[in-house]
Amino acid sequence: MSTFSYPAAVMPDDAEDLRSEVRDFLAVELATRTPLERAQSWMGFDADFSRKMGARGYIGMTWPKAYGGHDRSALHRYVVLEEMLAAGAPVAAHWIADRQSGPLFLRYGTEAQRQAILPRVAAGECFFCIGMSEPGSGSDLAAVRTRAEPVEGGFRVTGTKVWTTYGHRAHYMILLARTTPGERHEGLSQFVVDLSTPGITIRPIHDISGAHHFNEVHFEDVFLPADSLVGQPGDGWKQVMGELAFERSGPERFLSSFELVKALVRVLGDSPSDLAREQVGRLAAHLIVLRRLSSSVAGMLQAGQDPQLEAAVVKDLGALLEQEIPEITRRQVAGEPSLASSDSFLNVLAYTTLAAPSFSLRGGTREILRGIIARGLGLR
Repeated sequence: MSTFSYPAAVMPDDAEDLRSEVRDFLAVELATRTPLERAQSWMGFDADFSRKMGARGYIGMTWPKAYGGHDRSALHRYVVLEEMLAAGAPVAAHWIADRQSGPLFLRYGTEAQRQAILPRVAAGECFFCIGMSEPGSGSDLAAVRTRAEPVEGGFRVTGTKVWTTYGHRAHYMILLARTTPGERHEGLSQFVVDLSTPGITIRPIHDISGAHHFNEVHFEDVFLPADSLVGQPGDGWKQVMGELAFERSGPERFLSSFELVKALVRVLGDSPSDLAREQVGRLAAHLIVLRRLSSSVAGMLQAGQDPQLEAAVVKDLGALLEQEIPEITRRQVAGEPSLASSDSFLNVLAYTTLAAPSFSLRGGTREILRGIIARGLGLR
């Protein structure tokens, strides 16, 4: 039977200097942001803030300088990410491009793709969305039905992608489509798609709070030139699985609700009840463990390993904790959560409560993740 290992990540010698630098930056840039705005964090879209991060060298940190990066380690990047999320910085604009689209180009892209796109991403001026999920397929990514049929000079795409976060504000999508008939994992390829291309229609999907983060993106006979292919034809499944190690393991998997934890501690004050003290201590213990696991995955990525299974564990455990945080909070503090309340604590509680159901869906449902983990342990 296989087992998982999470070796301790050895932080760089200058990690704490970097942490202090980022905190000083955030103290200025986030000074006027409300608790409700901070609660949105990596779902908060602010192009100006992303450009400021790019100017400070906080995007594309691990990429070669030849592509606008900074040749720093995955653990330097981890320090920046957790400080941004813990402070509630609005990082959604550049998040996907920095987290997974950029590394995809570095590993599988052509030199022309890298030169054309990566420096703009690192500058905080080029944003990406993910074209994986489809209507009717749930989290069964291998059930992709969007077709990219080879034609003279490129490909002709027809199909629909759904739950596309900030597709209406992104410049590009990384599209997963079926290029040849095949059994499930076969015949899939990835493409970089300029979202201004004719034939693409983007329709809003409003979430339970009424916010417009998600979209349905429809491709109707869309022509993509041959140089839009990322990697090799038919290698899409392998490439996507590599992306998911980046998507599932970061500190966003346990810090999305952190603003509510901070708000709870403030409201409880200096004399919490014994039960409240116990509950907050329990949350803190879980956060410490998840940070240990997540930083370990960052260390594995830095070492060139492929910790897909370990990342799936982080994502599953993180979602469990984050969905528990608003429930624990509601039991400790009286008051009706409301986005319209004049009480900032009730604002943050309302937002996090409404967002919590999505935590076990995004990046793969709990059932899919546990299937992956079970296979990794040799249990199925």
